[in-house]
Amino acid sequence: MRSPERGSGLLRARPLAACAALLIVAAGLAVRAGADGAFAKYAGSALYTVLLCALVAFCAPRARPLAVAGAGLALSWAVEFFQLTGVPAGLSERSGVARLVLGSTFNGPDLFWYAVAWGVRAGVRGAARPRSVA
Repeated sequence: MRSPERGSGLLRARPLAACAALLIVAAGLAVRAGADGAFAKYAGSALYTVLLCALVAFCAPRARPLAVAGAGLALSWAVEFFQLTGVPAGLSERSGVARLVLGSTFNGPDLFWYAVAWGVRAGVRGAARPRSVA
């Protein structure tokens, strides 16, 4: 039997993940609109991974934080490598949404920034976890 505290946490997990996803999208669009150059590009890349982590947390609210962060990183890398096929570029020519979701061209440094976002996401969750006092 689950403890009431654990059950209530799960009830809040999805709404929190959904709100986080909306805030991350807003931050990404703001960075895109307000900044240029390398900062905008790589901040957007990092936010992309954080968004995928929020979406994974929404879909799997019982998943462990490290698994959520790992899935977000894996999905980010999968999309980046998918860009090598040219399919995302073709879809991006026809749809602005596809361009935001899939990108258009492979960029190796994005893989690094996805990992940075993963590290931040995993570190934040680890720091937020209560520690036992011995």
